[in-house]
Amino acid sequence: MTKRTMKAVRLTGHGDLDQLEYRADVPVPTPGPDDVLVAVGAAGINNTDVWTREGAYGRSDDPNATSGWRRGGGLDFPRIQGGDIAGRIVDVGANVDADRMGERVLIDPTLYSDQGDGLIDAGLIGSERDGGFAEYVAVPAENAHAIETSWSDAELATFPIAYVTAERMLNRARLAAGETVFVMGASGGVGSALVQLARRRNAHVVALTGPGKEAQLHDLGAEIVFTRDRDDWPQRLQTELGERTVDVEADVVGGAPFGDLLQILRPEGRYVTAGAIAGPMVELDLRTLYLKHLELIGSTMGTRREFADLVRYIESGEIKPLLARTSPLSELKQAQRDFLEKRFFGKLVVIPQ
Repeated sequence: MTKRTMKAVRLTGHGDLDQLEYRADVPVPTPGPDDVLVAVGAAGINNTDVWTREGAYGRSDDPNATSGWRRGGGLDFPRIQGGDIAGRIVDVGANVDADRMGERVLIDPTLYSDQGDGLIDAGLIGSERDGGFAEYVAVPAENAHAIETSWSDAELATFPIAYVTAERMLNRARLAAGETVFVMGASGGVGSALVQLARRRNAHVVALTGPGKEAQLHDLGAEIVFTRDRDDWPQRLQTELGERTVDVEADVVGGAPFGDLLQILRPEGRYVTAGAIAGPMVELDLRTLYLKHLELIGSTMGTRREFADLVRYIESGEIKPLLARTSPLSELKQAQRDFLEKRFFGKLVVIPQ
């Protein structure tokens, strides 16, 4: 590597979109002894980017406190965000095999909290260290997974955070073939990943989404699709299901529908959540929980094994990318505005240029 500066978008502090600063003179990172330097081909946009920018994760003692991904922990600013990264290795640290130079890679975004697969207090690329909203990023060599596929970098960048999160949710909920899973927010990144990964397990999928996105979800394998433009969707769902029951609910929405979800879930059913885009504070009737013997399961990110499984699913063609559109890195602010409006299906991705 001879290039010394690069284009990047830096987050200068918690707050609104004005905290994002596009620059063309950011120093190219130097890989540490156990790192690789990756030329970023594409980087996806996530709710995690928005919540981290806004400092919206709160603390256990104050849900309204400004905090980054590690609740109660501050970020070092400026920070380059972006955890969904695809690209090629262009330099390696002293402890990394030089044969990895030129390798096409997909980046596991999780910074594990121990030598195993520790997810409690795990960090995130784009939060606890710089990420992919730049021309280059240095990441731990073990997080850079070699991948062989005909998908473009932009298509590959739709996978990492959303799909490893979804795979972890389904593993935690023990979703099995023949069971029925109800997916909230099914047209978003994690939601559409849940649909694909549940169908891969030969489970039946019922999906809730915004209007106008029903056809895409049916194409992914959802058998029943409801839209949330009517408040009576829980009653309509019960009617549509008939004698069938919902075994698992996978939710990244939260907010007011939480109580309705538990009513729909069968006795001894499992509810798993990995997000709260409609609001983190919910009302729970404990009688529903204990009289129905329900399981409430929290989940976030995924293990090394789950990310390796994801790479295998991509290479074998068991899942497909859902790329809504791309934007140049210089237009990241507008891309995040578009992301927040949710008028798309799948993922938005930025390309360094």
